[in-house]
Amino acid sequence: MRRREFIRLFSSTVIAWSLTARAQRQPKPVLGYLDPTSPREFAEPRRAFLQGLKEAGYVEGENVAISYRFAENQIDRLPELADDLVRHQVAAIFTFASGVFAAKAATTTIPIVFETAGDPVQLGLVTSLARPGGNLTGVTSLNAEVDAKLLELLHELVPSATIIGLLVNPNAPNVAEPTTKSVQGAARTLGLEIHVLHASAEHDFDMVFATLVQLRAGALVIGPNPFFFTRSEQLGALAFRHAIPAICPYREFVAAGGLMSYGTNIPKLFREVGVHTGRILKGQKPADLPVQQSTKVEFVINLKTAKALGLTIPVPLQGRADELIE
Repeated sequence: MRRREFIRLFSSTVIAWSLTARAQRQPKPVLGYLDPTSPREFAEPRRAFLQGLKEAGYVEGENVAISYRFAENQIDRLPELADDLVRHQVAAIFTFASGVFAAKAATTTIPIVFETAGDPVQLGLVTSLARPGGNLTGVTSLNAEVDAKLLELLHELVPSATIIGLLVNPNAPNVAEPTTKSVQGAARTLGLEIHVLHASAEHDFDMVFATLVQLRAGALVIGPNPFFFTRSEQLGALAFRHAIPAICPYREFVAAGGLMSYGTNIPKLFREVGVHTGRILKGQKPADLPVQQSTKVEFVINLKTAKALGLTIPVPLQGRADELIE
């Protein structure tokens, strides 16, 4: 080998070693994960988020560290947890539901990536979907249209039910209030009577179904909320046991015995948020990164439950379903 070629090869090798060593010395970015639920809950959406993050080029433990904070369904703890993430100077914060407002109040400089069922413009989170304009961006399922559709589908299947319960979580007013307004508006159009019921803990559920019996309610609409998502199986089983035709935004509810679901697939939504978060970690500014709107809505019917309730699902309604559970 000629001396000049040897020197060129040796220099290239030294540079490659140097770059590798420098990359190994560089600290991993730390992502703050602010979760209103507990480590035991929301596991599947959390895994989907990590998958989306991986698709964006970030793998937990390899080139990104994640600092988790869980409120354990105690919403009043969220501001303290958000402040703690800010004190640790994380590179960005991902959060959802009530955690978004706690994070927004905690920092105006650290990028925040959110998932919300409401309109982020109306909620005061961003200036517009196309140009958020601050330190927040994320993904929204814009459930306002979905909330009204829940009642319309239920009325289509159970037209005899004129008294209907609406279940919301009072600890999440930023979701509960728009949901209530939307469903009540649809009820006026359909000539139905809506009774708003509250649940923020598991022990509230028995009272909710006892109240439905007292009201002689013919059906139940369950509004969107992470607490209800994590209790989908319990709610589905209770609705089946009490023979209440019920609809919920989550497929998991129907799989557990609930009658119908209509809403965004939560794990798929969290995967999208993971990809979005990866863009922020790569250096894109939240102010310039448009809020993504998830438009895919799934409609699922449990035919076995319908039969047990003595309901016949019209063929056109079956045809509109994305999935029929038998």
